[in-house]
Amino acid sequence: MNGQNLIPDRGPRFRALIPFFVFLVFYLGISIWKNDFYFVPMPVAFLIASAAALIQDRKQSLNDKIEIYARGMGDNNIMIMCLIFILAGAFGSIAKAMGAVDATVLVARHLIPEALILPGFFLISCFISLAIGTSCGTIAALTPIAIGLIGSMQVSPALMIGTVIGGAMFGDNMSMISDTTIAATRTQQVAMKDKFLMNLKISLPAAALTLLLYWCTGRNLSAAPVSDPITWKTIVLVLPYISILAGALIGMNVMGLLFLGSVVAMGIGIFTGNLTFAAALKQTGAGTLGMAETLIVAILAGGLLAVIRHNGGISYLLKKIQKMISGRKGCELGVALLVGMINLFTANNTVAIVIAGPIAKVLSDKFHCDPRRISSILDTMSCVVQGLIPYGAQILIAIGVAKGAGLEIASLDLIKYLFYPMLLALTLFVSIVFAGMVKKQSE
Repeated sequence: MNGQNLIPDRGPRFRALIPFFVFLVFYLGISIWKNDFYFVPMPVAFLIASAAALIQDRKQSLNDKIEIYARGMGDNNIMIMCLIFILAGAFGSIAKAMGAVDATVLVARHLIPEALILPGFFLISCFISLAIGTSCGTIAALTPIAIGLIGSMQVSPALMIGTVIGGAMFGDNMSMISDTTIAATRTQQVAMKDKFLMNLKISLPAAALTLLLYWCTGRNLSAAPVSDPITWKTIVLVLPYISILAGALIGMNVMGLLFLGSVVAMGIGIFTGNLTFAAALKQTGAGTLGMAETLIVAILAGGLLAVIRHNGGISYLLKKIQKMISGRKGCELGVALLVGMINLFTANNTVAIVIAGPIAKVLSDKFHCDPRRISSILDTMSCVVQGLIPYGAQILIAIGVAKGAGLEIASLDLIKYLFYPMLLALTLFVSIVFAGMVKKQSE
């Protein structure tokens, strides 16, 4: 049943997925046709797809369908995501205005050799996301610094920000305190350390290959020598970022982290004389408003996906994928496909694992799969999809923060530089195929 007015969800139906294909054709198809990934604004593409969803099922009243759509827009996960976007915009704006971004860029220029900027930033993003357990918080904190390095290093903006997103997805997948890790281990009833060790076999090769690619891509980067020294004031101005990392290490919520960082940045800006109180308030407000397009996309996506789910789109995927499964290797491939497809239609990797997890558990028991492997596959595949979809929180935050800094980046331009999620998909597939061959030979 479907909540407040008890409108029952439909049975499995393929045509429920049509609005999603409308979105892909309208957004991706027209952009490729025009050879301009800025041609179709993403909110417009979601409006067109939403209209396609709402005209389906003529037996149901438009008022009922709009109510389902509105509940999807106001879903708890969507609203939490929007609050993170707002706080990320506020923190990014105030940190830039008070000098935290420039100070951190200066420290990075002193400490990281030019040829290692890309792999270095990927590693920094990996470690921070591993520590705080959230890709969104990592991207919100590091994207302004990455943007600050773009001009001085003469590196592609999409490539630089891609290193941040890739590293953030590594931590999202591997961290012991990540929501995805908790969901994957609980649904499969395995210990976190066992899932972590399984994940290492998949994630480490992908991360190593990513480092190599970033090193090859950035080894010829050059920049003018750094003339400004690191002073006590530079260290003080870096404190907003240090406070976020410290808060994360003691287990603070991502929204609390971003709020803390904003308050610390505002206080230090006023203390050092870089900002007045009025200017600090103005910058904070400007940062939240700068995330408006990102918020609109997230809300429209929530409504669209709710209608698709209600009309039987998710049920259709579950039914079809279960029919395709036979044997242990088929089970692992089926679980990967299942959670990946659900993630496409929910744009939330934790929600995708929660939906797919119980079904994966039944399939795992039926085909005698290792539950540690299934837990790892659930988490890994969901992070692959989440790190690549243009309407996912991670890419939306990065684009929103960049736009707030005056830098326009098309989501599809950014995706082509997301080496880590792509390589993670490859290593996951190889792992499943190879594991199946080993088991077959041992029987």
